[in-house]
Amino acid sequence: MNQEQLPETLIEFLVSLWNKVWMLSEQFLTPGWRQYQMLIVGGLVILAYLLRLLTKTQWDNWGHRRTGWPKWRLRALIHMIRRLTLIYFIVLSWAAYLLMQNVTWPSRSYLIGIAATLATAWLVIGIIARLVRNHTLRRLFTWSLWIYATLVALNLVDDVAEFLDSVAITFGAMHLSMLAVLKALMLAAVLLTLARFGSNAAGKGLKGNSDISPSMQVLIGKAIQLALYGLAIIISIRAIGFDLTGLAVLSGAVGVGIGFGLQKVVSNLVSGIIILMDRSIKPGDVISLGETFGWINALGARYVSVVTRDGREYLIPNEDLITSQVVNWSHSDRYVRLDINFGTGYGDDPHQVRRVAIAAARSVNRVLSTPGKAPVCHIIGFGDSSVDYVLRFWISDPTAGLTNIRGNVFLALWDAFQAEGISIPFPQREVRVLNTPLEISEPVEEPAPEAPKG
Repeated sequence: MNQEQLPETLIEFLVSLWNKVWMLSEQFLTPGWRQYQMLIVGGLVILAYLLRLLTKTQWDNWGHRRTGWPKWRLRALIHMIRRLTLIYFIVLSWAAYLLMQNVTWPSRSYLIGIAATLATAWLVIGIIARLVRNHTLRRLFTWSLWIYATLVALNLVDDVAEFLDSVAITFGAMHLSMLAVLKALMLAAVLLTLARFGSNAAGKGLKGNSDISPSMQVLIGKAIQLALYGLAIIISIRAIGFDLTGLAVLSGAVGVGIGFGLQKVVSNLVSGIIILMDRSIKPGDVISLGETFGWINALGARYVSVVTRDGREYLIPNEDLITSQVVNWSHSDRYVRLDINFGTGYGDDPHQVRRVAIAAARSVNRVLSTPGKAPVCHIIGFGDSSVDYVLRFWISDPTAGLTNIRGNVFLALWDAFQAEGISIPFPQREVRVLNTPLEISEPVEEPAPEAPKG
């Protein structure tokens, strides 16, 4: 459509809309059943508000007693209680409409039927809109459906659709109208919402399947999410009228340029897929990477979330986990062996020291005592001032921390050695002060050099 035809079409639409509004206003201003219906609708609104004031307390008390209901049902109940006036108006208006349809002419209840239809549509739209989590998208979705429901109730859909279809831009053989764009946007909102629900449902189903490993659950969930969202976007673009086959060459050229600029992003994405496929790291594993020690909270497409014992959450790029040396404390199993080095005096019996150290380690709660995982103690050398030992023990819950269990074992060793009279030597230095004074020689004066002769 060219620029000269667009103003003419807009003017024609505005004139037609003004004529219809004027005709409706004349009909409402003319005494008769239309005014009576408006009065009836106003009375029903007042009656619905009074019913809300009378019954809201009873509904609140009844809702507070629903302690065994699931959260989604309680949220729905709260949503309905907040709209008691609208619900009462819907019930009263439909009752009045059906009653007047049977006792009088149908035309004498036409406006009451429109009011009941609009109120019902608004209630249903408000309930459905709660499924959209994003606040901006929810408002856009709500207002779009409200406008469409109002046009349907007033029988203005065809006129508005004809005007929106006339506002268009032509690109060669493609005719892009405002109506097609709005339909595509609404379709995209619905499809993206359905894709989110589908991906969440698939994720919950995969988590409940014990036959699939956690890493494969994440990989399959990401693949389903990508497929659903990609399908929703493609269908929305096709709804506008774009021919996606013509974008193949352009997308290839753009992809090469983007690939050079997003090397790190692509590397992290590929590394994330490799991590999920080889199952070297999975949610719940305890890892060490450099100075970071914690357990994996989630696997993302670009990074891995690692939570440390102090509550910090590190987002480590997937590439670092592929190219760096990572210690996975729970890769094949969750058993971890810890070593503690200590020393005792040469006057203490080594056999007794080993027995006391093993018994002290066994007394700590998290230390395992099962066959093959029981604590052991060995002599590793004779030091300058002590006999050196190593105490080795196993734990099965590294997520509970390593420093705290080492500290508890050290404390148990201290108490046990104190009770058995075993000494823990420490380096000592002796400083001797000699009584003989030091002889300090007096400096000898050298003769001054003679002046040169002549």
